[in-house]
Amino acid sequence: MKAKLEVDCTPAEARAFLGLPDVTAINDHMVKEMKTRMDANLAAAAPEELMRNWMAVGGQASEQFMKLMTAAASAARPGAPTK
Repeated sequence: MKAKLEVDCTPAEARAFLGLPDVTAINDHMVKEMKTRMDANLAAAAPEELMRNWMAVGGQASEQFMKLMTAAASAARPGAPTK
């Protein structure tokens, strides 16, 4: 014997029917907190801020950055010599 039962309800109605807690407020809070943290991290990743921090270390940081960029550019060109 085969039986098929189709229930048409919203997620909130399904949670209430199954006795699950309503986590809407917690979810909203977590999404807001994640957005706040992402905005802070994106601001910290600004190129101007990164360069300012690297330059504070001294010339060695800018030299390492130039080597990194040169290596990346060389790897992007097929057949380019590498050092």
